[in-house]
Amino acid sequence: MARPALALPPVEAVRALLDEEGRLAVRVTPGARVEALEIADGRLIAKVRAKPQDGAATDAVRELLAHALDLAPSRVTLLRGATSREKMFHVET
Repeated sequence: MARPALALPPVEAVRALLDEEGRLAVRVTPGARVEALEIADGRLIAKVRAKPQDGAATDAVRELLAHALDLAPSRVTLLRGATSREKMFHVET
């Protein structure tokens, strides 16, 4: 069975959420049925299938962000929130 297409906002919309230092705040929903990024009330919400165990959900969010921004995953790094739903990433543009 093929995976469904990812639901991603336009690259420009995600980039508009970056602050002047390249930081991006993300609210994470682990264990979701589908993987998706959405923008609600000016905030980025990431839904990932991975469970919040051993950093799997954080890694999945990093991969999803990289895909949405058309960047290599190594250019997206976690700054804070390793064990929290509220995470802050740094994006190298």
